Amino acid sequence: MGPFPEGGALLPDCDNAIPLAVPRGQSLRLTPAAAAELCRQAAVAGTPGMMHIDLLPGTCEQWVIRLRAGHLAGLPVARADGVTLYAPHQQHALLAGLQLDHRGDLSGAGFVMRAAEGIRPCACGAAFTPLKGSWTTGK
Repeated sequence: MGPFPEGGALLPDCDNAIPLAVPRGQSLRLTPAAAAELCRQAAVAGTPGMMHIDLLPGTCEQWVIRLRAGHLAGLPVARADGVTLYAPHQQHALLAGLQLDHRGDLSGAGFVMRAAEGIRPCACGAAFTPLKGSWTTGK
């Protein structure tokens, strides 16, 4: 067994030039639609293949997601179809088991968080509250 978690996908860390692993089943999952839209946004912003997600205090639920282009800080939390999504290390546990999707119709489009067990999602799709006591802080 090597230095990486079993089933992990190797990712380059541009800052330190060492491979990092995204453990399968223990991280945020991306749907193909979300990965395609993240790739598009990253390319338009001039940072192909790199996006950043973090959690901010929400109003409708405890946490709301914020997506920005680039590798702003943190470690990889998901990788799919040519895009790597980075998140602050302290928030990895809050994102674990969630699924990021992208939905669009004639009235608009946006990212939606799909709930995992132990998560209460908001109807807006961008906010959630962990129901497990150990997940209530991301700090």
